[in-house]
Amino acid sequence: MAEIVLVRHGQTEWSANGRHTSYTDLELTGEGEAQARRAGERLGARTFAAVLSSPRKRALRTAELAGLKVTEVTEDLAEWDYGVYEGITTSEIRETRPDWTLWADGCPSGESPEQIGERLDRVLARARELLSGGDVALVGHGHSLRVTGARWVGLPPSAGGLLKLDTATVSVLGFEHEVDPVITTWNAPC
Repeated sequence: MAEIVLVRHGQTEWSANGRHTSYTDLELTGEGEAQARRAGERLGARTFAAVLSSPRKRALRTAELAGLKVTEVTEDLAEWDYGVYEGITTSEIRETRPDWTLWADGCPSGESPEQIGERLDRVLARARELLSGGDVALVGHGHSLRVTGARWVGLPPSAGGLLKLDTATVSVLGFEHEVDPVITTWNAPC
């Protein structure tokens, strides 16, 4: 059975500092570029029928350095829209909203968990269409790929909060008994 391989982009300055980064289009750090190359090594000789990527530079550069040829770029794979929380950390947000959690509350002027869930359901539907040709890679971002994992196994978007995902890691979504969606590998370091 073909599988969906999730590749989180390499480190950026903001990801290294825990700053929420959605629409701000940052480059990879030197370490992020090295991580992306190691992700490519982890993928080895695996071939892909399709590679879908977020349009952000950090995702596209990760795909390039990992040796993945992007076949589709889609805004649906972009990171969670953090709205007014763009560029700040969770601890800074909690100075004024002590009980805030992305997974339950979403972001003012950004996306709710339900909105990002709808977006990533479209990505998964597209990936399922492409699986008939072989494995499919999705190159994206931490929170959006965590939601992707949760939605794959039928959980609500908020369940993505239970799935830690580091920079430049590889995760694999597959099937058990050819029909039941499962997470076969998660947050595998490169």
